[in-house]
Amino acid sequence: MRVLMFGWEYPPHITGGLGTACFGLTKAMVNQGDEIIFIVPKAYGDESTEAARIVNASDVVIDLSSDYYKEYWSNLSYIEVNSKLVPYVGMDDYFNVINKRVKDREETTHLNNKRKYEFTGKYTSTLMDEVEKYAMVAASLAKEYDYDIIHAHDWLTYKAGIVAKNISGKKLVIHVHATEFDRSGENINQTVFDIEKYGMDNADHIVCVSDFTRNIVITRYGQNPNKVSTIYNGANSLIYNDIQVEKAVKEKVVTFLGRITFQKGPDYFIEAAAKVLKYDKNIRFVMAGSGDMLNRMVALVAKKRISKYFHFTGFLKGDDVTKMFALSDVYVMPSVSEPFGISPLEAINANVPVVISKQSGVSEVLKYAIKVDFWDIDAMANAIYCLVHYPALSKMFIKKGKKEVEEIRWEDSAKKLRNLYYKLLS
Repeated sequence: MRVLMFGWEYPPHITGGLGTACFGLTKAMVNQGDEIIFIVPKAYGDESTEAARIVNASDVVIDLSSDYYKEYWSNLSYIEVNSKLVPYVGMDDYFNVINKRVKDREETTHLNNKRKYEFTGKYTSTLMDEVEKYAMVAASLAKEYDYDIIHAHDWLTYKAGIVAKNISGKKLVIHVHATEFDRSGENINQTVFDIEKYGMDNADHIVCVSDFTRNIVITRYGQNPNKVSTIYNGANSLIYNDIQVEKAVKEKVVTFLGRITFQKGPDYFIEAAAKVLKYDKNIRFVMAGSGDMLNRMVALVAKKRISKYFHFTGFLKGDDVTKMFALSDVYVMPSVSEPFGISPLEAINANVPVVISKQSGVSEVLKYAIKVDFWDIDAMANAIYCLVHYPALSKMFIKKGKKEVEEIRWEDSAKKLRNLYYKLLS
């Protein structure tokens, strides 16, 4: 099976789970005999090629004098967003949205020229600009390559997938790694929601990373259940280097690691921490990450008078994440809305027992994790206390959980996806 696949990031240049998921899936697909042409806005030259053929959209020359581009260009809008946008792992606030016609932004003489677009591939204020131009480049790519089906990952690439479908007549599968309701709750950005729904409406099939996400797609985006399937992420592409780190404190360490945004529920973690500390002061709580709620969380910790027992590390990546897990005795993911959630799998892989919210996709595949409603801070506090004070319980969750994670395989995801492709093409 030859697949034209549109993504936004690819290892080692990743911001969160989206790039990790794309790598795990494409590697498994190639191992089963599929050929993947993976398009990214900007390639740096050091991307792994063991899983896919990487195509740099910034290298593609398009002829803007063609009738197709003229029509697309005349209808093109740019949207400026005044804060960072990170698709899979969550978003900062981005409510100041401005629509401008492209005729106000570009000279019409470009229509008579062949040109390239230089993409940043970042989540900056020009993101929506790049999303639109990425779709234009997709038209050229759709005519250049030979493939059987089109696959687009997350809302940033949906327009590109639709353009490729219109040009080639091939079937389009879109992959929902997160929705606007996960990122923003009920305070959605209407522009992003519209792009998501546009992609879903025009897709031949929709793949979701969990039943939790599938239900949102059906109920909030009005999609036919027969058109929507769940294919879970794998975990066997996660690599953990067992390192020895000497703890600077003698107390137990309980960790929150993720973006400090509405979606991740950091305030519930702090509320639970305050309850635990009423009964045991020999625990340190760590909030590792950054985000638009960081200042509020610092203020909340001060208000609770638990600053002595609480640490904010800022954003961690690479080896620093590995070291943080090595220092941790419990990992907590209190997400309000989590399409899947790779970090608990990473924690278990690093021999750390986990407490996760029931409002997460990963709770559907993990048995050996303590699951609580994100809002139930009493249950969360009890779970933390038990894992810290009962070593046998902690060891059981580590042992059983690690075996469970090893069985969550990308190979199974790839097989299900291939079966879906063949069903669409039959």
